[in-house]
Amino acid sequence: MPENFEIANLWVFYLAPLPLLIYWLLPPLRMKSASLNLPTYSYALEYTGEKPRKGALVKRRGIIKGLVFGICWILVLVALSSPQLVGEPELRVKTSRNFLITADISFSMAQKDWISDGERVRRWDAVKEVLHDFIKKREGDRMGLIFFGTNAYVQAPFTPDLVTVDQLLEEADVGMAGQMTHIGKAITKSAALFEKDTIETKVMLLLTDGVDSGTDILPLDAANLAKEDSIMIYTIGIGVPGDGGSDLDEKTLQDIAELTGGQYFLAKDTERLAQIYDELNKLEPIEYEEKENRPVTLLYYYPLGAAIGLMLGMSLLLALVNLFQKMRRKEETYA
Repeated sequence: MPENFEIANLWVFYLAPLPLLIYWLLPPLRMKSASLNLPTYSYALEYTGEKPRKGALVKRRGIIKGLVFGICWILVLVALSSPQLVGEPELRVKTSRNFLITADISFSMAQKDWISDGERVRRWDAVKEVLHDFIKKREGDRMGLIFFGTNAYVQAPFTPDLVTVDQLLEEADVGMAGQMTHIGKAITKSAALFEKDTIETKVMLLLTDGVDSGTDILPLDAANLAKEDSIMIYTIGIGVPGDGGSDLDEKTLQDIAELTGGQYFLAKDTERLAQIYDELNKLEPIEYEEKENRPVTLLYYYPLGAAIGLMLGMSLLLALVNLFQKMRRKEETYA
């Protein structure tokens, strides 16, 4: 991610001339010190004719000391200005919809007439394999699972925890909901699950390989109830219509999708099913929004550390110079 160098507090640099103003405007610091009284002091005054007066010792400031202090002051100001590397605003996934997968796990889904990785597998195993990848790509959606056969039951209520949804999908198997195919009952159960949630955008994915065999409620009547609750249904037919092993009712699935504003897809094999999921990702894209805060890397400790290091180094150097001078004076005294 590209980062830009920024100074958070530019106004701090207006304080740069502050030490010079203090030096020029404030009076010098006066410190009293003890004096040495000589017995002959009064005689010396009489002899020279001088009058006693107050005196002051002005210590000379070295150029090097002033230069080091000035550099340290600038480094401190740089630290106070809060230099930083600021990245671009990050995008986060915006939770925008409830996405419900309603899948047929009646006995017909156990037929081994699909090819996956060169091997003949059950329809449900092939569907489940592609569904795993689809769920992982729906980050930001609150997903739920409903499986149906003779009955319909909730495997996973709406949740943003897609890992859990994926695991619950893996645990489902053919026959757990009975051997028949009750599409109307499945849609009714799905609509009831949507009613318990407050998110307005409601999308349902209905997968089946058969024809409705229920008598309680017809699929189109259930679809009308879903439409009243603003539920959009995408339907996927599994298998090949007209094939001896398929009793897929395409007309009903097409009518359900058209009635609720969705779309119908026919999945004849694993490859086509994966393509359908890609199309669904385009029809119901994941929405993103910018985070209010941007990633910031603070850099103030670099100039601050340099200032502290420079001051410590200068103090150590002065201490060594003073020690060396004291040693020289001792040598001269003993000499």
